[in-house]
Amino acid sequence: MALTRLTRLVTQSKNISRHEQLVQRRSATTTPTGAILPEPEKTPFGLLSIVCAVVPGLLIGAAISKNIANFLEENELFVPSDDDDDDD
Repeated sequence: MALTRLTRLVTQSKNISRHEQLVQRRSATTTPTGAILPEPEKTPFGLLSIVCAVVPGLLIGAAISKNIANFLEENELFVPSDDDDDDD
């Protein structure tokens, strides 16, 4: 049974022409017949949607960082020394 499958695969691979082996097709841009698909719809307000996604992420990240820093300082796991604040 495995031998018949192997011979079938070998004969099928011989039937494929060399040109078909070299040409790569992207089905996302063409139809099965080779026609080019129309341009996809553009999403309006692209920049606005990016801002609406980034700003809440930054605010949530800042709040989490502030809470963790307060927790570390209250439990004396990390207490900044006065020497670190010297900029002079």
